[in-house]
Amino acid sequence: MKRIFYLGLLFYSSSAFSQIKDSTSTISKVKDIVESIHGNFQVDAQYYNKDTTIGAPIVPQKVLSNGFGNVNYIRGNFSAGIRYESYNPVMQGFDPRYQGAGIPYRYARYKVANLDITAGNFYDQFGSGMIFRVYEDRGLLYDNTMDGFRAIYNPIRGITIKGMIGHQRTFFTTSPGIVRAGDMDVNLNELFNPSGTMKTKITLGGSFVSKYQSNASTTLNLPANVGCYGGRLSLNNGGFNFYSEYAYKINDPSLTNNYSFKSGQGLLATASYAASGFSFMWAGKYTDNMSFRSDRDQTLNAAMINYMPSLTKYQTYLMATYYPYATQPNGEIATQGEIQYKAKRGSVLGGKYGMEIALNGSMAFGTDTTNLAPQNDARQYHYTVNPYKLGQQYFHDFNIEINKKFSKKVKTTFLYCNQFYNKNIIIENSSSNEFANIKTNVFVTDWTFKYKPASSIRMEAQWMQTKQDKGSWAEAMIEWWPKSNFYLAVVDQYNYGNPEKSKQIHYYLANIGFIRDGTRITMSYGKQRAGVFCVGGVCRTVPASDGLSMTIMQSF
Repeated sequence: MKRIFYLGLLFYSSSAFSQIKDSTSTISKVKDIVESIHGNFQVDAQYYNKDTTIGAPIVPQKVLSNGFGNVNYIRGNFSAGIRYESYNPVMQGFDPRYQGAGIPYRYARYKVANLDITAGNFYDQFGSGMIFRVYEDRGLLYDNTMDGFRAIYNPIRGITIKGMIGHQRTFFTTSPGIVRAGDMDVNLNELFNPSGTMKTKITLGGSFVSKYQSNASTTLNLPANVGCYGGRLSLNNGGFNFYSEYAYKINDPSLTNNYSFKSGQGLLATASYAASGFSFMWAGKYTDNMSFRSDRDQTLNAAMINYMPSLTKYQTYLMATYYPYATQPNGEIATQGEIQYKAKRGSVLGGKYGMEIALNGSMAFGTDTTNLAPQNDARQYHYTVNPYKLGQQYFHDFNIEINKKFSKKVKTTFLYCNQFYNKNIIIENSSSNEFANIKTNVFVTDWTFKYKPASSIRMEAQWMQTKQDKGSWAEAMIEWWPKSNFYLAVVDQYNYGNPEKSKQIHYYLANIGFIRDGTRITMSYGKQRAGVFCVGGVCRTVPASDGLSMTIMQSF
């Protein structure tokens, strides 16, 4: 009965179930046609205590929640789905414009021969995303899905053509700008060497994206149509990989760039090599005025058409994530490199069980710019960029990570991280020098003792030393898995170096979790510090909080 209800939401009809024989199974095969229903649900809720000592904002409702449910139906070449979302109201740390409930995501898709057509909502990406990327990240509550039509066509083997048109999601509505996009991928090996004798794999790609938004300004002559185009190259030979992409955007004045009429451009290049026990990776990026939105008056993460990844290490430890880097859309020059080495078992360095060592470093700078006077009353400021000179430093980090197994039961991770963080630019988005640049040293030791096949205890200690901002922190955690599907954890973060004695606070947090098949339930109680949470250079600000939180996840 549940499946009939969900399908009714999709098609307002239960006729599609006429051939389903087994009501307890989500997959049936009738007349060589496979039908399936799958999806997932998640509810996050938190009860907020009043806590002035950590600066937690007062929550009049006491309980806030985020929730969603996905249901997808597949029958042969046809698929359709919906997602219901509810914010009652949205939890602290997420954009408050998420309010109420509704179905912001629904689609129908059909594949036949070489053609694939979608009506409704869809996610997609061209190349690295520098020109176009629409995606969802529940941890950030980020969703810029397209709402319209998309067609994917493969005229011959080795060539893929995409075309799409629509509006982007902006919370529970859509942005005013119409997005039109086209992309082509050409796999030269499949096209000219289908037998696969060529060792070098070569793929070429090109994209064009434009948006239309009418000019509502009474003072500026804003362009209604803004186009962005680019090309990319991918090479692969054995363990060697190379990728490069260039993009150019015509003048696109917006709130993000202070309504500048300068054109934008971006260049990304990555190279990597992997062999037995050794790997190397390098990436470099140059961007100038590449913020591209379907609504020129939006800020933060709303209505973004493109995506510009940050070239920094993906950190998993709390102290190393305290000052995460956010990509600067108005311009940056960044680079990242990493070397990984795996010492073999039985070697002097590897010992009985081997050892893994990783060195990672990254830097990000602003561009060197010179402002010019406005050309007339209908245009805003203009500037030039010196591509051969670095601007002020925004960020750097250097990491050494060692993973070592001492026995069948004991393994450990050691991490050292050195960071430089320009708070004026990254957080305050200001060229002033109001805040001192933050310099940190982070030390982490993480031990896991597996005392039974499905039981373990993990202990970690972290220390972040800094003289700036809120001063130094220490963290300790113990996590116990008595069974493979159940765990308990206790964490203490202590801001012992805060220059204000009254704010040298312990942030205690207890966590319990249960996992079985598609079910995951977690609960935590305690204090959480204020900070910035980032994924791939896209960030959100999280205020301090004190209370009970719970997450329930179910997939089927």
